[in-house]
Amino acid sequence: MTSPPPDTLGPIVSSGHLASGALPALSEFEFAMNMTVHAFQRWMIRCMAAAGVPDLSPLDVLVLHNVNHRGKPKRLADICLVLNIEDTHLVNYALKKLERLKLLKGGRKGKEKTVEVTPAGEEACRRYAQIREQLLVRSVRATGTDPARLSEIAAAMRSLSGQYDQAARAAASL
Repeated sequence: MTSPPPDTLGPIVSSGHLASGALPALSEFEFAMNMTVHAFQRWMIRCMAAAGVPDLSPLDVLVLHNVNHRGKPKRLADICLVLNIEDTHLVNYALKKLERLKLLKGGRKGKEKTVEVTPAGEEACRRYAQIREQLLVRSVRATGTDPARLSEIAAAMRSLSGQYDQAARAAASL
């Protein structure tokens, strides 16, 4: 028995009942995004462990990289805004954990609490970047993926994130 051609199989989804509506491709996107998110989180944890900092959560890694970005102190509200995280207590917990590990240090800008990366945090981010270049970037480049196409996909995903945020606000009012 032969398999049907791929284009007649329909979208690849995890929940057929969600793909039966007017936009099955959105369910296909959601399934792919879910797989990507979980793979990306596994990658961040393992890459940071290989960089010498084990036992961080994906959020801890994201927060560390964000605070390291441009080497400027950051406020909790700014970190949450950039990372699109609504639950500030989750980011606050990550900040405290990273401070305990001496990867970040607290400070003040006027009356506001800030955090900034320590030399140890900077070094962890540098080693992470090196490992990323060796293992991930080299592998992705070998596939022949066009960098411009990756940027287009990223722009589309950022745009869709706005649609999901708007739909979440609407759903919260039901």
